[in-house]
Amino acid sequence: MAPNKTTGLTLDTWNPTVLPVVENISKVIVGKDDVIRLVFVALLASGHCLIEDVPGVGKTMMVRALAVSLGCDFKRVQFTPDLLPSDVTGVSIYNQKTQEFEFRSGPIFGQVVLADEINRTSPKTQSALLEALEERNVTADGQTYPLPTPFMVLATENPIEFEGTFPLPEAQLDRFLLKFSMGYPSLADELNILDRQRVRHPIEDITAVVTPEDVLAWRKETAEVFVDPAVRRYLVEIVQSTRNHHQVYLGASPRASIALFKASQALAFVSGRSYVVPDDIRYLAPYVLAHRVLLSADARLSGTDVMDFVDSIVSRIAVPVLQGVGRS
Repeated sequence: MAPNKTTGLTLDTWNPTVLPVVENISKVIVGKDDVIRLVFVALLASGHCLIEDVPGVGKTMMVRALAVSLGCDFKRVQFTPDLLPSDVTGVSIYNQKTQEFEFRSGPIFGQVVLADEINRTSPKTQSALLEALEERNVTADGQTYPLPTPFMVLATENPIEFEGTFPLPEAQLDRFLLKFSMGYPSLADELNILDRQRVRHPIEDITAVVTPEDVLAWRKETAEVFVDPAVRRYLVEIVQSTRNHHQVYLGASPRASIALFKASQALAFVSGRSYVVPDDIRYLAPYVLAHRVLLSADARLSGTDVMDFVDSIVSRIAVPVLQGVGRS
């Protein structure tokens, strides 16, 4: 498995209960166990993912394979400049027979939702997602409609094309638990992809291996994962360090602390542990914090990479020593 690209940490163990899903997705997405692990972390932490990468690396297939493997309802929203908020959330239509307005739900009412090229739509339509991402509700014409459970949004954006795009505002970015990229496959993995798709795409051959109820049960177990007080303090010290640095214009908020806490519990569960270790925090920090930190103009002009910056912050915080669960 490829290590975390900034910290160099490698996690290679899986919880046996989630392994069938991982193996199913791996039939479609080759050589991306690290990406699958991050998607699972977001799923079990009740969060959402923002995947930034160039076209053709398998972002859409990753989401489709996840939905199929979990037995979840899959919906896709293709974001375009002329997309309206009601095209995403739904609209009330007048029924002549009943002489009443009826709400027709939009594609956001799915259990696994692909928000494809989210930065191609206007800020008005992007903001329509805020309530869904944070509160898991949609409000239309004064009525609030709950979204199905489990609910997860995996949004994609292209980092290369800027013309006709609208960068996500800070408030929108803050609603995504993790932001990461897929990356190109290795030579051996790309040859394997060619071989697997020689006759037909493997997405057509996979089926559900668990149920949505299993996901809800895993989330309950994840919430019970133990986090030692020393590890909690280590986590908060990392987040607070982003607020008092001369290269930072806007540091991570307390929501980031909560996100990193829940994500570390999920990573521990996915790795088959009932407790969080400091390496969980170190592994996840760049993916949880980088898109929540806004560097100063001088730092950006000097070419400072925000992922490297977060990693440097993490490396400066003393790692707590835990008795009985090893140390990092």
